[in-house]
Amino acid sequence: VSMLRALRAGQGIVAGRVIIDCAGLQKTFMSTGATAPFKLLVTRRIPEVALKKLSETPGIVYDLFDKADVAIPPEEFRARARGVDGMLVMLTDKVNQEIIQAAGPNLKIVSTMSVGYNHIDVQALSRANILLGYTPDCLTETTADTTVALMLVTARKIEQALQAVRNGTWGTWDPLWMCGKDVHSSTVGIVGCGRIGQAVARRLKAFGCDVLYSGPNKKEEADKLGCRYVSEEELLRTSDYVVPMFPLNDKTRGYFGRDKFRQMKETAIFINATRGEAVVQDDLVEALKDGTIAGAGLDVTMPEPLPVDHPLLFLPNCVVFPHIGSASVPTREKMACMAVDNIIQYVLNRKVLYQAKL
Repeated sequence: VSMLRALRAGQGIVAGRVIIDCAGLQKTFMSTGATAPFKLLVTRRIPEVALKKLSETPGIVYDLFDKADVAIPPEEFRARARGVDGMLVMLTDKVNQEIIQAAGPNLKIVSTMSVGYNHIDVQALSRANILLGYTPDCLTETTADTTVALMLVTARKIEQALQAVRNGTWGTWDPLWMCGKDVHSSTVGIVGCGRIGQAVARRLKAFGCDVLYSGPNKKEEADKLGCRYVSEEELLRTSDYVVPMFPLNDKTRGYFGRDKFRQMKETAIFINATRGEAVVQDDLVEALKDGTIAGAGLDVTMPEPLPVDHPLLFLPNCVVFPHIGSASVPTREKMACMAVDNIIQYVLNRKVLYQAKL
């Protein structure tokens, strides 16, 4: 009967599933043969290839917040979370004790379409015996591409050059007009040379850069790339570009502040594509204004999006990207599919393919 009603409404059947559209905001896909469906909340419209995998998996019913450009409002998140067995969330969604309590005792798994999971209260999940899935190692190369692009845009004054073309200030050739800094043959210091840091280093070695790295331990993989392990003090003192590439935790939150910037060369450029919270942003503004460092390129800020009247956006020596580190179609599709696979494998086998340790 429900299938006939859906057909009359012009909603159709896809792969044996009825598609129900509620005011364009919510869609539910249900296997016609499911007796005890797994109720899943998906907090954002994700790539169709991932949604298709969900719709083709018997036994899953999903409630989709059908927006791509805005996060689900907290009050709606709480309301839709009630009674679900699982959640597929984004890094913009705060999964805290309140959300977990709203979901109730049926909640068994949360899968986040992200590598980091600072937006999730992992202790609350652990107390409730809820599993956490994430999407590790899928954005390394794309984020490294963005990091190097950010270096080039910042060093070579690309933003100002594009503005000059558009606003008509591009005039007769001037020997020193729009002259920036070279990236090739420069010294680049990577603080915390993990997978993404090493991917950045591989690219920069092709530019002929002398790549330094610091961290708790030497890394054989970085050494094989020709990088040099040095103290953080030496790295900050000698690098033309300083690039933090460490995870965000209690030790690294606010890691780069006034003291670190004052250890850098006055000609150095600071590049941040890791986490906005890793930087004391007011100290960075001060360092850029008073010439403590020459410039900064940021793909991450606090908050996000950055208010249009924020001081960073008015500094000629600062470039801000809107957190596009992993923003390529193949990478985002892969991330979405990994997050979905975590849910599907839990439903089918009670296993999580990419499970975070809580």
